[in-house]
Amino acid sequence: MTASTQSNGAGGGFPADLLVELDRSRPRSLRAQLERGLRQAIARGSLPPGTALPPSRVLAAELDVSRSLVVGAYEQLVIEGYLEARQGSGTRVRAQGVGGGNAAPASRARPEPVLAGRERAFWRSGLPDPALFPRNEWLRHYRDVLRDLPGEGLLYPPPWGEPELRAALTAYLGRVRGVRTTADQVVVCSGFSQALMLLCRTLGRHGVTRIAVEDPCFSMHRRIIAAAGLVPVPVPVDEHGMRTSQLAALDAGAVLLSPAHSYPSGVTLSANRRVQLLEWARTADALVIEDDYDAELRYDRLPVGALQGLDPGHVIYGGTISKVLSPALRLGWIVVPPWLTDEVVRAKFREDFATEALGQLTLARFISSGALARHLRRVRPVYRGRRDSLLAALSAHLPAVRPGGEAAGLHLLLRLPAGLDPDLVSAAAAKHGIQLEPAARHWADPGAAPPALLVGYGIPHDGALAGGIEALGGDLRVLGRARRVRERRMALPGDRDGMGVTHR
Repeated sequence: MTASTQSNGAGGGFPADLLVELDRSRPRSLRAQLERGLRQAIARGSLPPGTALPPSRVLAAELDVSRSLVVGAYEQLVIEGYLEARQGSGTRVRAQGVGGGNAAPASRARPEPVLAGRERAFWRSGLPDPALFPRNEWLRHYRDVLRDLPGEGLLYPPPWGEPELRAALTAYLGRVRGVRTTADQVVVCSGFSQALMLLCRTLGRHGVTRIAVEDPCFSMHRRIIAAAGLVPVPVPVDEHGMRTSQLAALDAGAVLLSPAHSYPSGVTLSANRRVQLLEWARTADALVIEDDYDAELRYDRLPVGALQGLDPGHVIYGGTISKVLSPALRLGWIVVPPWLTDEVVRAKFREDFATEALGQLTLARFISSGALARHLRRVRPVYRGRRDSLLAALSAHLPAVRPGGEAAGLHLLLRLPAGLDPDLVSAAAAKHGIQLEPAARHWADPGAAPPALLVGYGIPHDGALAGGIEALGGDLRVLGRARRVRERRMALPGDRDGMGVTHR
């Protein structure tokens, strides 16, 4: 008979993913099998260096063998150099194996991330400051959820989201954003990115093959649309938002945009174009997907109401707490027209069954108690102060750089003077601890993008960005003088530095 037993933690640290097999029908002794199994686990890295093994009596009980058998196996592997036994700390896998060589690598090579190198920088552009997360209040509501949650609440959550959160979002979005909905139309997702993927798959089953997107737009959204098998069709954005007059000629079944604060440009869709957009949706029997990702963070203007409130039948509203609280929570939502809700819920069910429940229930209490409103009242002045400090530093030390999108959100788009290389500026800024993201990747054709950079002012603390911009201005002045010297030596016309900096 084969006894295959998994030790799962009774020994205070024994890895739960290690399978120890003892076959009592084999001629090899059980002790030899145990020794061999442990050697193999150490060699393949299942037992990394420093891992604590369970006490001999615990492992003996779990494997249904004598304690002396386990003790003997441990002692043999200590002699061979696989394990080490120390008074007071038990038996552990040695950092150095037999003969001084590594018995197992201390760490395995990590797979390349989906976004490698500089591409990961965009994760910081426009992110909130983790230090401002309301830890104590969030923890209090989380504890209340655990205290009050009935036993069945710890089973699978509903795919469309917890009813408490959907009810809280219905009231909040109606009051703050002018969204017209019922709780039955709200679907909770793991952030807006997942919501967009679910919508693309659902719309694809309805025959939609092309989705119009802003150009520029958040580059990940184009990737998601393409990954779902649809074609993202770029529509230019100017100072009034998406050029909605171009939609009629595109044969698109839907359009994705952020009318309150387009990313990365930061522009707001004008009133005339909002009307034009909805007229197109009705005429073409198309859908508008509204990404309202940071509309609560506004500083110099009155709130811009959600587009969905003007036409709930043709607009799908999407939101998230990634900007106002933290992207670590992975909570977002979409408000879907009734005729499409069931299909989106089925897509969510197939995707991951449901979004985790405890965070949903905590957020529901956080919203309903007024804690979210209090948090926003607390952080808006902080972010506005950082933005003002950044704008002042740009004006003083990089006056030819034109910032955009400053009325709301957590980032600025910095348009550079012609001839100034964004990569050069980004590299110079990095020396002073400033992370500037080249913005070209957010254009459908990066080669046609104007020279521009993105800078987030949410994460850095007060004064850090301003000081870095001043130092960057000094570096660029030096580069400008060097450029002028080269131009004179080459007898080229003109002696402007083109760097957009003040010369002092």
